[in-house]
Amino acid sequence: MKIYHLADLHFGKKLAGYSLEDDQKHWIKEFLHYCSENKPDAVVIAGDVYDRANPTGEAILLLDSLLTGLSDQEIKTFLISGNHDSGTRISFAGVILSKHNIYVAGRLKKEIDHVTIDDPDGNGPVTFWMLPYTFPEEVSEVMDGEEYKNYDQAIRSLLAVQDIDTANRNIMISHQNVVVNGKEVERSGSETMVGGVGMVDYTAYDSFDYVALGHIHSSYHVGREEVRYAGTPLCYHMNETKQGDKGFLEVNIGAKGEKIEVNTIPIKPLHKMRYYPDIKKDEIFDLLEDDPGRNEYFGIVISDQRITPEIDNYLNEIITGRGSILMELTSSYNPGAGSKAKAEGDGVESIPEEDRFAEFFTAQNGGTPPTDEEYELMTFIGELVRNQDSTEPITEDDVLKIINKAKSIGGETE
Repeated sequence: MKIYHLADLHFGKKLAGYSLEDDQKHWIKEFLHYCSENKPDAVVIAGDVYDRANPTGEAILLLDSLLTGLSDQEIKTFLISGNHDSGTRISFAGVILSKHNIYVAGRLKKEIDHVTIDDPDGNGPVTFWMLPYTFPEEVSEVMDGEEYKNYDQAIRSLLAVQDIDTANRNIMISHQNVVVNGKEVERSGSETMVGGVGMVDYTAYDSFDYVALGHIHSSYHVGREEVRYAGTPLCYHMNETKQGDKGFLEVNIGAKGEKIEVNTIPIKPLHKMRYYPDIKKDEIFDLLEDDPGRNEYFGIVISDQRITPEIDNYLNEIITGRGSILMELTSSYNPGAGSKAKAEGDGVESIPEEDRFAEFFTAQNGGTPPTDEEYELMTFIGELVRNQDSTEPITEDDVLKIINKAKSIGGETE
């Protein structure tokens, strides 16, 4: 049985203020073409379908085009909500969708939503279990008020009451922070999660032959080869360029107990993303003069001097002149701090201020990311910070600007 494992589509994503709608349309087109050519038995989408709980109309249309294309090809599709999604929105029209081979799970239930396919490949039935993103309080509600100390305990208790026929093949689709012995992988800048939050050990899923995970933006296995994160289909932050080829996972499952084969299938993006987090001014000038790349996204952090109007104008002129976009241009230069400044520049300055605000906001709000209006205010504050001399404190005039901006978008001013 051939399964395509996707996750963290983040339809509606913006990067440095630029919409990635065209990039996501291109990815969907290429993925559906690959499905048409190679005919998978099923597609699983492991959460974070949207970038925000209240998606834009454009984001909804992107999901519509993907699901319509899969339905037209009569490919069974299983989709769960992630921490960026609204479970209620994901569950909408679930009964109607199931009649078209699209099965969705947005809200947690004591009996986890599951669908059994009878003997799709001559090796017996396969059951797909759909566990949307959840936290201990939600598990407590469906488990008659029983309290749990942490995510791991909650997930284990929920799975323990499921009627799982382990004599046959079982596939779990889950969107959680799955770890090995409490050890997490490095986060990317676009993952709005604080380290140590919500950890579930991979052994909680021991009853399942394959575990299709979402939540972490890089692709890797956790503990055993059959517990896998698919990663994002595209780079959603400049530092995700170090994660290698993006695409989806092809999972080939044979008879019960046979080794499961997993392969990464890359999809060439509409725009190549290039990130230089620590480069000298002359080095990036020389590189761009020698490399006539076209139609790309750039992020540049200059390490040996501040950004001057001359540097900004030159880089924008040469990059935009080739049909590319300079999404990020910052400096980690700090002549008074020596090597410490460089280290902080690599880890902090390369992340836009508004994204750091959004990460903190999400962590303080139970995993709920900011609304579009709240993120707009964060971006406005980020621009103030970027345009401010780092040696000067924030002024009363800056505070008034922030208050007026909040009023103009209907936000809170406190």
